[in-house]
Amino acid sequence: MSNHVDYAQARSYCLSLDDVIEDYPFGIEPLVFKIGDERGKMFALLVRSEPAQISLKCDPDRAEMLREQYPAITAGYHLNKRHWNTIVLDGSVPDEECLALIAHSYDLVRPKRRKA
Repeated sequence: MSNHVDYAQARSYCLSLDDVIEDYPFGIEPLVFKIGDERGKMFALLVRSEPAQISLKCDPDRAEMLREQYPAITAGYHLNKRHWNTIVLDGSVPDEECLALIAHSYDLVRPKRRKA
């Protein structure tokens, strides 16, 4: 087991969130995590490379700040670069930060609950 968030740990964490499914809408890679069903909104794209990479939706201001803070975080690969970041899971971004960014992405695309 690695000493930092890797492909298996990122996948496991994404699947631990409510109402998440895995999908392969673009072929064998990336593994896409969506909320709901195959028509649901995607919040994470995970690539099995060495090291693995995960692309996550992010608040634009926070996205810029993270790119300045961590060399392993860049503008989303093949995604809207204002709203998505790609993180190389090489251990240089703290585990807590990686998991918090997955949760942040999930929260951004999760359907908002209506007030009764």
